[in-house]
Amino acid sequence: MSILLFVMLGVFIFMMFRRNKKTQQQQAELQSKFAPGVEVMTSFGLFGRIVDIDEAENKVVLELSPGNLATVHRQAVTKVVEPAAEPAAQPAEESPVVPDDASSLTTPESGSTAMGIETPEETMKRLNDEGKKDS
Repeated sequence: MSILLFVMLGVFIFMMFRRNKKTQQQQAELQSKFAPGVEVMTSFGLFGRIVDIDEAENKVVLELSPGNLATVHRQAVTKVVEPAAEPAAQPAEESPVVPDDASSLTTPESGSTAMGIETPEETMKRLNDEGKKDS
């Protein structure tokens, strides 16, 4: 029974060291991608572009927006943001034509709007008639 406990403890320690080694390897791979101009995300959710890297003090200067700089510890940068892939362009015949004016609101045969124009008197009559239907 005690041999089984030692074997389980040995497997547990082996798995722990293996996991730590894998994490360190991933961190080293991420750190190798750091260069000025690379889009990154910090561990606290800020997105920015690397402006400068100070190897001696483990600091990274990020540009969060034009003219807005932030200095963070190198380990706070946890992800390199890959640019989103552009969706494939649809052929012109499949995409609907959207006019840039109000011409789609009129019907071609009458020239009036699709919903119709109602005079104030017609509106009052319609509202009064609707009120009578409810009672």
